[in-house]
Amino acid sequence: MDFTPLIPENAPFTPAQRQWLNGYLAGLLAGETRASGAATPDSGRAPIPLLILFGSQTGTAEQLARRVATEARARGCEPRVMEAAAHGSIDWTRETNLLVVTSTYGDGEMPDNARDFWLWLQGDAARPLDRLGFSVLALGDSNYPEFCAAGRNIDERLGALGARRIHPRADCDVDYEAAAKGWIDSVLAALTPPNAAGPKPSPTGGPGGAASPPSTGFGKARPFPARLLANRRLNGEGSEKETRHFEISLEGSSLSYEAGDALGVVPSNCPALVEEIIALLGGDGEEGVPMPGGGETSLRRALATACDITRPGGELLQRLGAHHPEVRTLLSPDRKEELRRWLWGHEIIDLLLGAPGAGLKPAEFVGLLKKLAPRLYSISSSPKAHAGEVHLTVNVVRHPSHGRSRKGVCSTFLADRVGPATEVPVFVQASHGFRLPASGETPVIMVGPGTGVAPFRAFLHERRATGATGRNWLFFGEQRSAHDFYYREELEGMRAEGHLTRLDTAFSRDQAAKVYVQHRIAERADELWSWLQEGAHFYVCGDASRMARDVDAALHAVAATAGGLGPEGAAEYIAGLKTAKRYQRDVY
Repeated sequence: MDFTPLIPENAPFTPAQRQWLNGYLAGLLAGETRASGAATPDSGRAPIPLLILFGSQTGTAEQLARRVATEARARGCEPRVMEAAAHGSIDWTRETNLLVVTSTYGDGEMPDNARDFWLWLQGDAARPLDRLGFSVLALGDSNYPEFCAAGRNIDERLGALGARRIHPRADCDVDYEAAAKGWIDSVLAALTPPNAAGPKPSPTGGPGGAASPPSTGFGKARPFPARLLANRRLNGEGSEKETRHFEISLEGSSLSYEAGDALGVVPSNCPALVEEIIALLGGDGEEGVPMPGGGETSLRRALATACDITRPGGELLQRLGAHHPEVRTLLSPDRKEELRRWLWGHEIIDLLLGAPGAGLKPAEFVGLLKKLAPRLYSISSSPKAHAGEVHLTVNVVRHPSHGRSRKGVCSTFLADRVGPATEVPVFVQASHGFRLPASGETPVIMVGPGTGVAPFRAFLHERRATGATGRNWLFFGEQRSAHDFYYREELEGMRAEGHLTRLDTAFSRDQAAKVYVQHRIAERADELWSWLQEGAHFYVCGDASRMARDVDAALHAVAATAGGLGPEGAAEYIAGLKTAKRYQRDVY
């Protein structure tokens, strides 16, 4: 007998609202029944087993994987969420349904915690997957040539192994919410029978526009309007860089974070660039235009706060490029690499200036723009040392290109356009894969050149605030010691008091031959190996494309030479460090 409560037909709701509420009650009852160990109230139907693997570098894919699990449980599934690195603990001969949620970082690379899974997929051990039903949700950034490559490669490999697609792969851009929701709904509809427990209500509202209860908390969907407390330059006079330290108040937000997390900042665009685009479109800024995600606003407001007005998406590129003499010749499929090189250093404004005959109306133009995405910055403070505040260490991007001065959207927003009374919309992005060791006695080795020092400043403050006794070793690098030694007084003070056991620096332009952090690692190989043998955790933060690769190679060399393991043994040892969460990276 079905004891699921139903909203009466004569209740004051529309049919869509009544259906939504019935589904919500069914999901609640299903969850309570499973928690009590009773059978699912669905005519005796057993829960549908579902394995959800995530590959995540910054935490977004992990959050989405857990969201999938929550909604799947409400529909009568029995989900398990695991990081892809845990694939070796799974009995694949018993698995029937697999969902993979993975990001792509760098130049089409797998996230750190999905690399071993990808290697395993390419071997004979993955043959049992031919019994599997699967689907992939891929996250990426279409501004990079290898858009969603990690998810695409996993999807294609699973198919080649004979696994059956439950639903086609979805490729999500930085504005992923709508595409991710559509994939989740479609995958779960394909997995669960029509009479399974009703769908869990979406945070954006139920069917037919029935709104779910509004959240009172701040987060990515509802950033907190914070205030800037401090903005100071970290470089000395004569530096070729502009790196700034920002302090932001979180008072009244109820936002919390841990050392290792990131802060999302939702910027506004440069007003001068907004006005130049309005003039090129022949408008006055007050025209009504569509908002990304629905609704309408003025052209000026859309360009200032809602849309990415620097990097052209594919549709806009095709539309304007067809009228741009130089770009028109690069739009053919066999000239993708030449087009990519042209786009490096050019922006939407260049396309508009070079295509006066395109004739785009304001509403049409805005409809072809991508949503302005938040920027994530590694937090450089500890909540235990700086209660109610969050600190950031940011390179401010300014450079000339093709006759124009270019600006980083968010870095110049923080540096130039935020004053004491200006709101800075922020949210916390948890980085579960970048954490200090549980024991304060464990030694840590931190490699953070440039702004990569940010989370390690947080780590050092955290360990001092908690009284951790484990040794701390920092490798820091930049261009010149006299101008670019960020937080020099702090770091040298920590070294003098013994909190920072070792501080090794590499200033690339202080001598004829450039010296980088990987060179310092090689020079300290024996001692570094000794620390690792004593259980030290090894951390890297910064550039993924070059620095992180070079540091990884240096670490392998330490294990191969100082550890006497040889190349193959070193690779196995480093893989073991990753599995044990003793080798963690925050790279971008």
